[in-house]
Amino acid sequence: MNTRLSAVVTTGIYCRAGCPGQPHRENVVRYRSPVAAEAAGFRPCLRCRPDRLPPTYATNGAPDPVQRAVLLISEGALDESTEDALGDRIGLSGRQLRRLFIDHLGATPSFVARSRRAHFARRLLDESDLSVTEIAFAAGFNSTRQMNRAMLDTFRFTPTELRAKRRERDRLVADGGLPLRTPYDGSFSFGEMLRFLAARAVPGVDTVDATTYRRTITTCGYPGMIEVSDLGDRRHLLVLAHLPTMNALIDDVGRTRRIFGLDQPAADRIPALADDELLAPLIAARPGLRVAGAWDRFETAVRIIVNQQISLRGACTLLGRLVRAFGTPVPGLDALGMTHTFPTAERLAAASERQIAALGMPSARATTIRSFARAYASEEISLEPSTGLSTLVDQLESLAGVGAWTAQCIAMRATGHLDAFPAGDLGLRRAAARALARDAISAAELEGRAEAWRPYRALAAMHLWAAL
Repeated sequence: MNTRLSAVVTTGIYCRAGCPGQPHRENVVRYRSPVAAEAAGFRPCLRCRPDRLPPTYATNGAPDPVQRAVLLISEGALDESTEDALGDRIGLSGRQLRRLFIDHLGATPSFVARSRRAHFARRLLDESDLSVTEIAFAAGFNSTRQMNRAMLDTFRFTPTELRAKRRERDRLVADGGLPLRTPYDGSFSFGEMLRFLAARAVPGVDTVDATTYRRTITTCGYPGMIEVSDLGDRRHLLVLAHLPTMNALIDDVGRTRRIFGLDQPAADRIPALADDELLAPLIAARPGLRVAGAWDRFETAVRIIVNQQISLRGACTLLGRLVRAFGTPVPGLDALGMTHTFPTAERLAAASERQIAALGMPSARATTIRSFARAYASEEISLEPSTGLSTLVDQLESLAGVGAWTAQCIAMRATGHLDAFPAGDLGLRRAAARALARDAISAAELEGRAEAWRPYRALAAMHLWAAL
């Protein structure tokens, strides 16, 4: 995040740039992110509300293990676990992980996790009419007492006092569902993202119209629905959640951020991409394009496997049949075109190859889907960010029917590796050739050019695809 925050040592408050307050310069300390300022003992200003900035932790430039750990924390890795266990997942000791976090983020992993929950709870206090108890569990706290302590430490006020301070414009009102503003930083091309998701919508699971993305989800074992639209202020998306329980709301919002790529840097802020001869005009045309991520990693990987060597339309048709045959029915959403949740890995692992092939799937593809489901269900293959890119690609390519293109696309979209790059993709090569005013470009040459785009080659791929 480019925004620098100003903390005033005489008041113990930190502010965003442009706050009307005018402290003496000698009393001001600069921080790169809210979590760093809070770890140093400052609380957010009640006037400029720096706590409403997007939930980023200034990880650009931090070592890869730190970035992977932050991704895991944003998915709740420390809600029921320890820093030592988190370190094990990324190949470090807990002590090494804490040292790296303090050096690069200014706070420990546990502090980052607690800050994540506290800021989400503050947003719910402002924007919803949920009770304090409901908000505690929705934000991932184990009790209201635990939330009270975290809110006092972070904001110096109790949840009840913070709700009393909310402004009328903070509260969102909707006819149905729970509406939440979901912030992002920098430019964002919501229309481009809708077009990308619309082309890949699976009948029965997700739908896209001119303004809104909708999909069925599973929360705490029960089906629900999420709707995402553009708030129109160039700073927030609007998430409307229809859920059977709010107990995992913080994780559902995190998945929404992931599928829309809200925690990624925009390409126009990355000099290696924005100043590149080939990419510069493409990025200028769509500066806010992000890499579309995954609501469910297993689901997205299966979508990509089915899409091998056939059109998007054909893949969506086959996936719709797969959903009807093996997914879980969701009542009451038929009018919106949604009828099922996507099949689980366990359900597809238990299916026979003949059952899957009977849907019109090539027998080799049916074998690959079942093999992948079994490997995923047994944890032989992990799509977590803690799995390094090369390790993940090797694991995937060990499966019959999974080649380099499939492995790189799964790493890019399902796991969120921003350096994944399927250099052999015909669309990428065609777009690169067109941008260079050439008839063709080989996969080897494109891969060589892409070396200059590390570690954001996936963003470059999105811009090349969009140019077609």
